[in-house]
Amino acid sequence: MKPIISFVEIENRVISATYRSLMIRAKVVLVEKASGRQLVEPVTTIASPVPVGALRIRLPDTIRPGTYFLKALNGHGEDAARSIEFEVG
Repeated sequence: MKPIISFVEIENRVISATYRSLMIRAKVVLVEKASGRQLVEPVTTIASPVPVGALRIRLPDTIRPGTYFLKALNGHGEDAARSIEFEVG
């Protein structure tokens, strides 16, 4: 089954997302759409072998307003999945 990461919402600088079929040790990172730059933080590592899971990612104050998306990287650092774009205000 193909890995999927789905953006759910952002409220009070906390991103809610769900995922399916991400391998253990996969990393979920935040990417700025305008530059394509993968941000150093926040980074969330998948630690559970469940086939379907949920993430809550708190954005640090250093994240500027703009359009972003979540990207999942497999254990080898290769792109595994990408969410839709969303706005951070």
